Amino acid sequence: MHVLIVDDELLARNRLRVLLSECEDPSSPFIVEEAANVAHAQDFLQRTELPVDVVLLDIQMPGPDGMVLAQMLRNMNPAPAIVFVTAHSMYAAGAFEVDAVDYLTKPVRLERLQQAIAKIRRMRALQGTTNTTDSAPALVIRDRGRAERVPLHQIVYLKAEQKYVTVRTASRTFILDSSLSELEHRFPNQFVRIHRNALVNPAQMRVLEKNYTDEEGECWAMRLHGVPEILQVSRRQLSSVRSAIQGVLRNSTHTQQAEPA
Repeated sequence: MHVLIVDDELLARNRLRVLLSECEDPSSPFIVEEAANVAHAQDFLQRTELPVDVVLLDIQMPGPDGMVLAQMLRNMNPAPAIVFVTAHSMYAAGAFEVDAVDYLTKPVRLERLQQAIAKIRRMRALQGTTNTTDSAPALVIRDRGRAERVPLHQIVYLKAEQKYVTVRTASRTFILDSSLSELEHRFPNQFVRIHRNALVNPAQMRVLEKNYTDEEGECWAMRLHGVPEILQVSRRQLSSVRSAIQGVLRNSTHTQQAEPA
């Protein structure tokens, strides 16, 4: 993982280097670079031949501040993950407007940096979408020392289960160490949220119907292709779910009309 630390304080940069050494995966060590201000960082990003994966970014610095650099970073391809590291909490709202992965306040604690790096590693695993033989978007699911690639189009639904996510295909069930919000953010066009605990592949939607449960009483539920489970649809998401299933039906009709007799 290629990391760029951008901070005008030498002691702060040195501390982050030490903390990063405690977060390293022995099989994939960090390559750590430094810049003392935004101009130096921009110059480095233009010169480096190795894409930067993570930027640990201070906000208040002489010259242009960290938000200026963050706006530039989010337009890069590929865009590095941004983790703000600052002594001030007042910029937090603006930080997430530029898609920051995390916001750490100084002095940075090891466990908070570890959490941020773990989140970035999960996001990078979720981006495991390209190789020379198969470029279809996919989730990479790691279990007991092995990794399995599950194409997104095969996934019927994703359901939050305590600290994990159940990934359901028509034939198998996987457990993913992630969160629904991360998956929804990473694949905004692939899944539709039907409940606070569930995302569904719209192409797998079959029937939206009324249902009854002891906890909720009368409610809405979704039947899906290829699986027997019926998933509850929250009232809050009902409108967007209806729009999604109507879009699936329209696409299906257009496809049938386009087929030659």
